[in-house]
Amino acid sequence: MIDLRSQKLTHIETPAYYYDLEVLRNTLEELKKQNTEGYILQYALKANNDKRVLGMIQSYGHGADCVSGGEIERALETGFQPSMISFAGVGKSDAEIRYALNQRIGYIHIESLQEIEVLSELATKEGIVQNVLLRINPQIDAHTHAHITTGLAENKFGIALSDISTAVQSIQNAASLNLVGIHFHIGSQIEEMEIFETLCVKSFEIAAEIEKLGYKLSIINIGGGLGVDYIEPHTNTIPDFASYFEALKKNSVLKGGMQIHFEFGRAIVAQCGVLLSRALFTKEAGEKDIVVVDAGMTELMRPALYGAEHYIENISSTLPAKKYTIVGPICESTDTFREDYILPETKRGDLIAIYSAGAYGQTMSSEYNLRPKACTYYSDQL
Repeated sequence: MIDLRSQKLTHIETPAYYYDLEVLRNTLEELKKQNTEGYILQYALKANNDKRVLGMIQSYGHGADCVSGGEIERALETGFQPSMISFAGVGKSDAEIRYALNQRIGYIHIESLQEIEVLSELATKEGIVQNVLLRINPQIDAHTHAHITTGLAENKFGIALSDISTAVQSIQNAASLNLVGIHFHIGSQIEEMEIFETLCVKSFEIAAEIEKLGYKLSIINIGGGLGVDYIEPHTNTIPDFASYFEALKKNSVLKGGMQIHFEFGRAIVAQCGVLLSRALFTKEAGEKDIVVVDAGMTELMRPALYGAEHYIENISSTLPAKKYTIVGPICESTDTFREDYILPETKRGDLIAIYSAGAYGQTMSSEYNLRPKACTYYSDQL
């Protein structure tokens, strides 16, 4: 894992995102080693869209899973092949759809019955026959945080099981659409491999039902969601890819050239990124000792959004430990990184590292309170 104490970081401007490119490469190499079946990765740009990070990911021949026109543009800009780009998302604008069509991207994922009509009309006007995947909501509980669950009936994503035959018939009637596969995504930060086994079984059952309606599917996109270890990132830097692929392999029924696609985002990039900040002030609030750092929810939204807990280290201090509440400078009480957290005694100016920030850190950042965007540093530049 990243040893930040050995890095020359005293001069850096904070807050800052720091990317260890060796950790990223090691993760990609382990993924390559464990993916013995040659399943196709569509890397989810929503996790991290840094250009250098994307450049390394696409250099391994992976595709891109995009959920906006901007992400498609960034994927093309950083070298992803159009044929390897998918456009998912429950709310695609007409302008985004037209852009995707004209870039001749590989696949557009359909998430509602009305979207079939809209996409068919736009593709016809552009004179394009577009390959599509039908995103289906399989009603599987991912056993993760409610805010990042996507595969239950009450979630906004995908076609309901009861609407599959209607959706397939609508696509059959649309000359500008070519159904090549089905797509699932049930949630994020999933840590129980049995959930992926359940999803895989359900996916192939649904595929068999669709093929009975007259379609030969070539792609089963199993989605993403593999979790990472936020509490002990130094010990578990690379996710358990081996168990994930074993779960898929054991429960897949591939035939006639059918491919499995999957959509890792967090699992690829989370551990290569660290949010660096400095202690601005220490203060007492009742019985609490507080450290105010110069990074906040504007740089890492996850703790404020759904109570996510990250491993935090004071890389400047070797003093005896104390218990602190670590907060940011934003004018919101939710701008808190950890409560009652053990750090070495912390002084103004100490460098504070918040780990596992490579996913959903920079991409979710904002300029709330008119804060400037954080700097970015890479391990091979310091």
